[in-house]
Amino acid sequence: MNHTNTQEEANRKAKPVAPKVKELIERTKSVILATVDAEGTPNSSYAPFVQVDNTLYILVSFMAKHTKNLADGRKTSVMFIEDESATKQIYARERLTIEAATSQIERDSEIWNTVVTKLKETHGKVVDVIAEMQDFILIALQPVKGSYVNGFGSAYFVDENLEILEHRNDVNHQSK
Repeated sequence: MNHTNTQEEANRKAKPVAPKVKELIERTKSVILATVDAEGTPNSSYAPFVQVDNTLYILVSFMAKHTKNLADGRKTSVMFIEDESATKQIYARERLTIEAATSQIERDSEIWNTVVTKLKETHGKVVDVIAEMQDFILIALQPVKGSYVNGFGSAYFVDENLEILEHRNDVNHQSK
């Protein structure tokens, strides 16, 4: 079988898979963060998170480069991605990428206390220790828009409510 026939067969088999955005978020304990500093230098990192309503929250230290970028409200992207050990095809890992607006939550406010309690329930007693450290701040990540991919030919636009807007693959991948 030549490459062209293989590609045509793959295109026929590449049908959208039902989106499971909320399930991906629920089975993930941390998010991958992409931020930029004042000079535009990118930084990638991760942080454990919790979701309250439609907002993601992370408790992060100013010892990490990404915290200043987040606190300054610079452009931020957040990614949830299927574990490599669980994926059937490394090129088609399930993933959700979100552009997010950031804001710092005031320490000891009602939302601070609610979120820190949920962080402790989700991630353990270590949260009690780090929440008391003054270099740790609570950041809200409010989704703006994004994309969700769960296989070849199965990519979707996502809105600020993490709901699927539409299938985004109106053109199949092209081979040489």
